[in-house]
Amino acid sequence: MDLQLAGKTAVVTAASGGIGGAVVRALIAEGARVLGADRTVSDQLKRTSAVTVEADLLTSDGVEELRRAAESELGGVDLLVNGVGGLAGLDLGTLPDLTDETWQRAFELNFFAGVRVTRALLPLLREAVVNVSTSVAHWPSSGPHWYGASKAALSAFSKGLADELGPRGVRVNTVSPALIRTPLWDEYGPRVSQARGKDFEQLMSDLPGQINVTLGRWGTPQEVANVIVFLGSPAAGYVTGSDYVIDGGLLKVL
Repeated sequence: MDLQLAGKTAVVTAASGGIGGAVVRALIAEGARVLGADRTVSDQLKRTSAVTVEADLLTSDGVEELRRAAESELGGVDLLVNGVGGLAGLDLGTLPDLTDETWQRAFELNFFAGVRVTRALLPLLREAVVNVSTSVAHWPSSGPHWYGASKAALSAFSKGLADELGPRGVRVNTVSPALIRTPLWDEYGPRVSQARGKDFEQLMSDLPGQINVTLGRWGTPQEVANVIVFLGSPAAGYVTGSDYVIDGGLLKVL
């Protein structure tokens, strides 16, 4: 299928590795011009043909730096992929252990970064936004309270924004990955295994079966990127306001 992305422009945040890095490579392979932004630009990202911006998108200065780069380097943005988010460095305890600072940091990372980047690039946006949420937004008990709540807010924002931007021809969709083997798990996984008193490698091996993933394995960043790139392309021109769960069959309800 021709995704009709040749010559299109795209901004991808959290572009240095994992899902964001896979999205950058997939877009370039389809002929798009890509601006990849991250707090630290990785060697992997530098090796692509993407224009890169090193910016902390949790700050107003970082968001403005990204906006200026998108305007000067791309002229306009056909596709925005908001990939900023995660669990790094935040408390994994129960509610009595979670401070206001943990909640605030979680929402800055998993919700407000996407909102602010989208707002800043809005005058440049021409076709599509894809926000990266999580399956934990559907299964809040499967992750830290603050993670499911902050990502669920991003999913709700995406649904509402689709109605707001639809009349001007801009589509907004969300993807919600589950067990995807990204670098996030190199930091998060050992903390989970320690809390459960288990060996890290054994935890990673057993987890798909333990939580009843239908396909019985971890997903890959490329498998998520494939869906994101499709949703951001003209080939998905009649898809908006939708949330695509990428979980190998984990979600068992309609």
